[in-house]
Amino acid sequence: MKMDRKKFLQTTSLGATGLLFSNTLFGNAYKLDELIDGSSFDILIIGTGYGASVTALRLAQAGKKCLMLEMGLDWKSSNIPFSKMSWATKNSTWLKNATIAPYGNFRVFEKFTGALDRIDFENIKIYLGRGVGGGSLVNEGIAVTPKKEYFENIFPDLDSNVFFTKFFPLAKKELDTKTIPDDFYESSEYYKFSRIAEKQAQKAGYKTTKVQSSYDFEYMQREEANEVPRSALDNEVLYGNNYGKKDLTENYLKKALATGKVSILALHEAKQIVELGSGKYLIKVNEINTKGQIVKSKNFMTEKLFLGAGSIGTTKLLLKSIALNTLNCKNNYIGKLWGNNGNVMTARNSDSESTGARQSTIPVATIDGWTDNDDAILAEISALPIGIETRTSLFLVINKLKEFGRVLYDLKANKLLVRWKSRYSEHMVKNVKDFIGKMNDINGGSIATLFFNHGIGEDICYHPLGGCVLGKATDMYGRLKGSSGIYITDGSLIPGTIGVSPYVTIVAIAEYCVENIIMNDFDSIQNEDDIVVYPVPFQDHIDINFNIKSEETYKITLIDHLGNQKIKASFTVQKDNDILTISGLESLKSGNYILKILNTKNKDEITKHLIKE
Repeated sequence: MKMDRKKFLQTTSLGATGLLFSNTLFGNAYKLDELIDGSSFDILIIGTGYGASVTALRLAQAGKKCLMLEMGLDWKSSNIPFSKMSWATKNSTWLKNATIAPYGNFRVFEKFTGALDRIDFENIKIYLGRGVGGGSLVNEGIAVTPKKEYFENIFPDLDSNVFFTKFFPLAKKELDTKTIPDDFYESSEYYKFSRIAEKQAQKAGYKTTKVQSSYDFEYMQREEANEVPRSALDNEVLYGNNYGKKDLTENYLKKALATGKVSILALHEAKQIVELGSGKYLIKVNEINTKGQIVKSKNFMTEKLFLGAGSIGTTKLLLKSIALNTLNCKNNYIGKLWGNNGNVMTARNSDSESTGARQSTIPVATIDGWTDNDDAILAEISALPIGIETRTSLFLVINKLKEFGRVLYDLKANKLLVRWKSRYSEHMVKNVKDFIGKMNDINGGSIATLFFNHGIGEDICYHPLGGCVLGKATDMYGRLKGSSGIYITDGSLIPGTIGVSPYVTIVAIAEYCVENIIMNDFDSIQNEDDIVVYPVPFQDHIDINFNIKSEETYKITLIDHLGNQKIKASFTVQKDNDILTISGLESLKSGNYILKILNTKNKDEITKHLIKE
């Protein structure tokens, strides 16, 4: 018998059952001390960076148990601090005896599994984050949505309107990005360097823009007031931030672990994929210690393998496995359409204006010289926090690509190769010289030759992209072509360039891919069209349209991101187009919610991710 809708709405009002999940639901999906060689898992995720973290959270929210493998440290649980840039310790650098920053390398130490890695190839040096949280540990936190026209140019087969109304807003909400408060920016001595660069750029005819960041600016203001330990105001960023920055361990990974369905094995490096047949894969893994020595070699098995090791890590794992004939994947696009996102570093000296001795390490503004032509640039105004007055402005300049590089695996030499020819960067160098020249012509000054090669670092890559491009190496939702049960959800999906710092785009694309994969590749209640939830995002009510051909009873649960049940009730659906309205939601806090709809007969459950505006 169908429940009276009015009675249903009364019994499910927010004053009824705000039940908190018991602590038994939290913790690890698998007991990590019991994971042995030969263990089999529902889902394996390689990496813990942006795409991998999105994957883990959404699969966990859909009721799936996941094991994540991370080659770096779990910095939080290890209680090992991140290193400052000004006096780097062994914690700074991945298994090298000296620092590898773009400038200021004068520290030596014993090898350690530090936070920042650099892999050198011909004509290019690629920087990578190491540890639980991946690149979010070592980036500068600039959270920028790409220009819509450029996104459409790079991904002509994607619906840009869906991304700009749904997935980009969702990404920024989950990452909790914010813009620096105007009064703090204008008054703080730590952002004098940025204000000066903005003023000089505007004088030279460029537009400047404040950008969002994953740093907590309330915390930063307390840093300046000496109320809390300093991080961004004490030379921390390139080797990790001990405080203030909202890396993935503060959002996606934190929420994923809180579901109790996700476990992470740190210091576990995936080395090879072995296709076993019957839909199973064996992953060869080396457990290492903090000196990089192999402690144990292990084999893990799975039917669903998600690769989120980044452009270099994911592409290397696939190419190596194919070269060793352990992965039978006929896919000619793996390794192609690789690029550096147009990265070039440069610096200029000012003749007359001070940039300040004390500088925040977190950039908050960009210089916009983006055009429809190949001379387009976007310059991030970066800090030079060395504690003395330099009168120097530092920029990470992003350009368009004219040509793409390629990633290969040399089986004989047993190493990865990145084919990046010097000519690929020639127009980028010209763009940067034109930019600096224009700034100097109007403001006075000179290129800072103390940094990089002749003042231009065209071989520096912070944003490696491509190698397993969406719609080429994969289908339009990240499923690897030529294999069944292997998925890509990281920066390798982006073809070499996106025109801005890419991590918000990586998160948005991962959200888009995983949503489709969960709906279509895992057991679910029925087709997406059979149960439609609207409006999304919601404000004061949610409508659920059941297009079911038989009478069924469902349990409806609305859960916030902390696991609090806000609504819980049963509802019996009649045949064809029965609509349930859940109202009285005005007092819910803004944020992300999960709507679970359980068929009580066959126990199938569908999960909808909703946003309260």
